[in-house]
Amino acid sequence: MAYENFSKVYDKFMADTPYDEWIEYIKRIWDKFSLSPKLIAELGCGTGNITQRLYNMGYDMIGIDCSENMLSFAREKACLNHSEILYLEQDMREFELYGTVDCVLSLCDSINYILEEEELFEVFKLVNNYLEPKGLFIFDLNTIYKFKYILASNSFSQSGESSAYTWENYFDEDESVNEYYTNFFIRDDKSGLYERFEEEHYEKGYTIEAIKDLIIKSGLEFLAVYDEMTFFPPKSNSERIFFVARESGK
Repeated sequence: MAYENFSKVYDKFMADTPYDEWIEYIKRIWDKFSLSPKLIAELGCGTGNITQRLYNMGYDMIGIDCSENMLSFAREKACLNHSEILYLEQDMREFELYGTVDCVLSLCDSINYILEEEELFEVFKLVNNYLEPKGLFIFDLNTIYKFKYILASNSFSQSGESSAYTWENYFDEDESVNEYYTNFFIRDDKSGLYERFEEEHYEKGYTIEAIKDLIIKSGLEFLAVYDEMTFFPPKSNSERIFFVARESGK
């Protein structure tokens, strides 16, 4: 299962992720489309870095993830911060909520993990079903350009005081799927020995037009797609893009 072992060191290796900047950007999107959300659901919430930050700002939060390991760390953070966040272990392709929400978020390229258009269509339909009238769906995607020219067949590595990992990529242009092959080396605090874990991750690259079509077919209203952190259209070399859709109220 993806992130089964990476969850143990996820926050350490993702420390440079611009969570705070993303949240400020999302708030600007809310302002742009006149949304003042109270209840927000995040699909693919991981260890709760976005969910917890938004809760701290006064929003009611629901975090959804299919990884029990990632959610255990999210719940631990919530406990330490005395946060009343509802975390649900669910696959976003078939998630269920107790009612509607004002906004659905999905960040950190979680949507790229849906490898079939039919399944992504199901995700979008569920989002539409659980959004309040005129509620917003905001999500990001790694682009095909990033998979093909930045990650490509490159390898990366990173090490810390008690852990390290190597990360190899392979992009299948025919299937538009990027394979991440990862090795993690995690030191046991008691023995001082390092244990090696392997994980394989797969992300699908989608064209903007394909995503727009799926949004519209699902019943959502397509509003915009932006280059990361901007309100400008994506460029040919954009690496991450943000989509904004809305419950149509029909």
